[in-house]
Amino acid sequence: MKKVLVCGAGGFIGSHLVKRLKKDGAWVRGADLKYPEFSPTAADEFLILDLREEKNCLAAVTLPDGGPFDEVYQLAADMGGMGFIHSAECEIMRNSALINIHMTHAAATAGVKRYFFSSSACVYRNMKADEPALTEDDAYPALPDNEYGWEKLYAERAAMAYGRRYGMTVRLARFQNCFGPEGTWRGGREKAPAALGRKIAEAADGGTIEVWGEGSAMRAYTYIDDMVEGIVRLMGSDLENGVNIGRPEYVSVDDLVATIAGVAGKKIHMKHIKGPVGVLARNFTNDRIRSTGWESNFSLKDGIARTYPWIRDQVEAGRKKAAKNI
Repeated sequence: MKKVLVCGAGGFIGSHLVKRLKKDGAWVRGADLKYPEFSPTAADEFLILDLREEKNCLAAVTLPDGGPFDEVYQLAADMGGMGFIHSAECEIMRNSALINIHMTHAAATAGVKRYFFSSSACVYRNMKADEPALTEDDAYPALPDNEYGWEKLYAERAAMAYGRRYGMTVRLARFQNCFGPEGTWRGGREKAPAALGRKIAEAADGGTIEVWGEGSAMRAYTYIDDMVEGIVRLMGSDLENGVNIGRPEYVSVDDLVATIAGVAGKKIHMKHIKGPVGVLARNFTNDRIRSTGWESNFSLKDGIARTYPWIRDQVEAGRKKAAKNI
């Protein structure tokens, strides 16, 4: 049985990845600061560890029999939506760098065979909506828009360097925005689909929600099942260096609001306010991941149709709890 470690297994993508790896027949150890928030972990073993500390990374990659893990998936990071990325630059640079330095070193020196690192489309520069799509090589010369992207780019280089020295196979995925059920939906770290979904769930039909920026920034959103499928395919492939994973369906923020409102069956008005927006647009190719046979199966509307009811249920449960405590 393949032995697998998932770091960041208490988070959104990590918890879904654990479920998939278990379904595929692996023995899975999860490691994170916390358990998954919304459902029990599917991992065979779950270690509560602060992976900013070297000793905890060493503990995570150590098996009782002394043998190495067949695969390590490193998704642990200090991250969130655009509001968090712009307000927590120092925390992101420090915490995520510590995690990646220590975990990459621990995995390589422990003899791990295959190492997956979750990077981000934030490694790319700001773009205009009508620019030609970037390939993975266009991350250089480097000019990420935020410190989150700079840290991810450094961590990619560290993983590749350790892979060369220790003979560890390294796979690097550059994630597009990912969404789905059981993702963070409040508290300041949520991403746009969840934040706007919450606002629409809280609003009355015909109501108004606040939207950061002018609503014209272009983004693409990838449903969680597509993202996990891409991770699994990339890890089993021979694709070296960075690989983009994301659905090539680009919409404005206003379009995203309209899609969610349509699924919710509500007429929603928007009030555009000042707030962190990030880049104007990002557009990159998906040829490399598609060479593995991967294709996105969920349109934005399909994904929202599966995600919005879950967010609505969380909002309604919160209302009932608040009413009960009055």
